[in-house]
Amino acid sequence: MDHRFYTMSVSEQNRLQVVIAVSAFVFVIFTILIAVQSGIYLIGILSFAVTLSVVAPFFDTPALKKRGKLVYYSPLFIAEKPEKGIIKIHGGTWFDYYFVIDKEMNGKQRTRFILRNYLQGLLNLIEEFEDSGEMKVRGTSYIINERTAEKLGFRTVETDFVQKVILVYNYFNILISSSMAKRRISFPALRKIRTFEADIRHLAECKEVIRNLNDRLGKSVI
Repeated sequence: MDHRFYTMSVSEQNRLQVVIAVSAFVFVIFTILIAVQSGIYLIGILSFAVTLSVVAPFFDTPALKKRGKLVYYSPLFIAEKPEKGIIKIHGGTWFDYYFVIDKEMNGKQRTRFILRNYLQGLLNLIEEFEDSGEMKVRGTSYIINERTAEKLGFRTVETDFVQKVILVYNYFNILISSSMAKRRISFPALRKIRTFEADIRHLAECKEVIRNLNDRLGKSVI
């Protein structure tokens, strides 16, 4: 897998995480001191919450991968282990974007590269589970629209309340990811985020469509 973080040695990964943790701690302490001095304690609370959200992917994603709770099907497409007949899929976080996306790519190339990673990851997941019987695949995205999702074999379902709360909490994380994808400041509209679901068998029937779209995007990434 072409993911620079996972090609590092364990000691290099640990050193990077220590630097991030110490930097985040210093920043939070600094903002808390400002909050105490100004009497605006909300500054400290918000800085802690936002900082935790932003740095969390550098710790929880590798940890969950190591424990087998998360599986990379491509460098920017991750799935949780199946639970109660449902596979929850996720696009890469800004942690993955930082280590995977070529910094020389422009915004259009990055978006196509990300979409191609999604499609390749989806194909790999389908090939692993297409003979697993009744299995559903579910994911939430702000990059893929409803029309494209339907072509891939998904249908739109209501985003549950807990997921909405998680999205709001991770807004700054999503903001960074969106900005990195477009190579400019890009404020994601949470109202455009959709949850999609599909039966694995139906996705298997759409493999050729997914593969063809993946190939077309591959020709236009470079």
